[in-house]
Amino acid sequence: MKLSIDPKYKGIIYIILSAFMFGLMGVFVKLAGDIPSVQKSFFRNFVALIFALIILLRDKSAFKIHKGDMKYLILRAAFGTAGILCNFYAVDHLVLSDASILNKMSPFFAILCSYFILKEKFTPFQGLVVLIAFIGSLFVIKPSLINADLLPSLIGLFSGFSAGVAYTFVRVLGNRGVKGPFIVFFFSTFSCLVTLPYLIFNFTPMTLKQAIFLLLCGLSAAGGQFTITAAYVYAPAREISIYDYTQIIFTTLFSFFIFNQIPDALSFLGYALIVAMAIINFLYNNRKHNKLTQQ
Repeated sequence: MKLSIDPKYKGIIYIILSAFMFGLMGVFVKLAGDIPSVQKSFFRNFVALIFALIILLRDKSAFKIHKGDMKYLILRAAFGTAGILCNFYAVDHLVLSDASILNKMSPFFAILCSYFILKEKFTPFQGLVVLIAFIGSLFVIKPSLINADLLPSLIGLFSGFSAGVAYTFVRVLGNRGVKGPFIVFFFSTFSCLVTLPYLIFNFTPMTLKQAIFLLLCGLSAAGGQFTITAAYVYAPAREISIYDYTQIIFTTLFSFFIFNQIPDALSFLGYALIVAMAIINFLYNNRKHNKLTQQ
């Protein structure tokens, strides 16, 4: 007898796995040292491209693009590329867990984008939750003229916005029947092509250690990309996005034990507000879903 797992729980498992893998990716990005973010992005996506291609070659029917899919694939790839470039810049210039929490504003952006793109319902309560989460992000960003980390913090927040939009289009593509490996392949190819000209004309020589770290970055990113793509294909953001915040636990531990970095009190306050709002929104959605199913 074949065991059947609810798609929602599959999404939860995949998103926790992706959180761990993306946490590792941030570690390797930081360990790679003083290399331009564009160059790091190229190697990260090139490894993912290879893995996606290997999977797709086993199922050549997955290469088929249906009418109307291309515009969503391009939008997913464009916002995804912007998100990676901004996230890598933030990781290089901020405490790892700060960069991570700003990138993990993406589920809140995804909730907003789901309203405009997917026409999913958006209640005043959810609006309040998103607003408080953004207030939490301000404690991490600490907007002031004397804050030397203001620019990388804002870039880190923009990475969260770009990722939120990108994952919304993943949901669109999943609803249209586009397979996860092809979404990853298209995105990785697009990103490599966009960053290749910079790499050709502005390549920064690397040591063997740096090259190994970038390879590991690519491997962990590939794992994270496949699992998070699968997660949002199996379930909508409003049901599973809370589990994405396990990455904050992973990156905070990595920051302390690997880089000896400890976020300040304001950052911890920001973390608490953002994660609390994510939990509240998750519980709200579950309660709402349960009421509907009992009717």
